[in-house]
Amino acid sequence: MDDGHHEALAVLGAGTMGHSIALAAALAAWPVRLWGVSPRDLETARRRMLRKLDTLTEEGALPDAERGRVLARIDFTESQSWCVEGAALVVEATPEDLGHKQAFFRAVEPLCGPDAIIASNSSGLSPTAIFQQMTCPTRGLVMHFWNPAHLMPLVEVVPGHHTTRGTVSRALDSLRQMGKQAIVVRREVPGYLGNRLQYALFREAQYLLEQGVASAADIDLAAELTLGRRLGLTGPFRTADMGGLDVFHAISGYLFPSLSTEHESGSALRALVDQGALGEKAGRGFYAWSDEASRAMERTRERDLIRWWMRDRGSADA
Repeated sequence: MDDGHHEALAVLGAGTMGHSIALAAALAAWPVRLWGVSPRDLETARRRMLRKLDTLTEEGALPDAERGRVLARIDFTESQSWCVEGAALVVEATPEDLGHKQAFFRAVEPLCGPDAIIASNSSGLSPTAIFQQMTCPTRGLVMHFWNPAHLMPLVEVVPGHHTTRGTVSRALDSLRQMGKQAIVVRREVPGYLGNRLQYALFREAQYLLEQGVASAADIDLAAELTLGRRLGLTGPFRTADMGGLDVFHAISGYLFPSLSTEHESGSALRALVDQGALGEKAGRGFYAWSDEASRAMERTRERDLIRWWMRDRGSADA
């Protein structure tokens, strides 16, 4: 593992994404400071990191001796000013609310060094809007990491209207040093790339469920055992090339008119949300989630992602 010199990373937010982004950087030998709102918040983040490191070790992806060194690269703090002091890259991972993020960056910007890149881990909000209240929006951009950030290789870099090319270039260099594969979203669109693709699929899945075409479990299985197996190797355009563009053109012609064009969530999803059945975190959603089922699914997902992670690292080192 590379233990060379890296500039410091500050992560503001110790929740689901923040702790995993911090871990991703520490695995790449970056010194990291992680800010949380309370000691309890930070202790929860530490425990989640330890669990992820345990899984990496158990799966043979991380030497046992390295586990402690990775965690030692991360400083935990409740002080925002100390967290960002001297950091070359500041990544915010707080709730996905535009007003909150605008106020957050307005308060944090004066604490950052004059040359620091300031990034948001937003999942789809406009970077121009997020940073519009900053004094220097030229150094602001979105870095959308995917969950779990320590294993998912892709980061979407989304500049705003005021972001300079130099900021984008430095951000891409930082992500490469972190072992990530970064792509630049050339034009601001809600949801960027990944979430637009994900939610197009989710909209059609809801439609199929509500039309009684299949059960939620069978719709999931259809995605897992077809698209899920293939898209990891060939994206939509390469898949179309390999299948024959004449075939994809013909199928598009008769299939597109019947696809969902709904502009809001389906009634089944709305009903679950109204009932407080919010998925895994609430113990019930489209599926029932016991603690045992939740741990088993998380472990299964992490094991498969670790295999991809090891393959990606091998390809990068080759």
